[in-house]
Amino acid sequence: MNDMIRVSSTEFGKEVGRYQDAALIQPVVVTRNGRDRTVMISAEEYARLKRRDRQVFGAGELPAETIEAIRNVKMDPRHNHLDDLIKDWNP
Repeated sequence: MNDMIRVSSTEFGKEVGRYQDAALIQPVVVTRNGRDRTVMISAEEYARLKRRDRQVFGAGELPAETIEAIRNVKMDPRHNHLDDLIKDWNP
């Protein structure tokens, strides 16, 4: 994570506005006792991350491209033995 600004909580407190402006461009890591404590990001970036986090589909609502992507997935051959475990399974 080299593309972040790192600042102590003391320094952050002295120049909050400066770091708020910086967070519009790149994340600002606020440290406490030398350890990463919090990260400040733009409201736009936060909203984008929350949208991704909440992308939920009900049964039958999956987009066609997602269904097709799932249909075309190939399992790693190292796991072929798992097919044998469910071959005769009858729920």
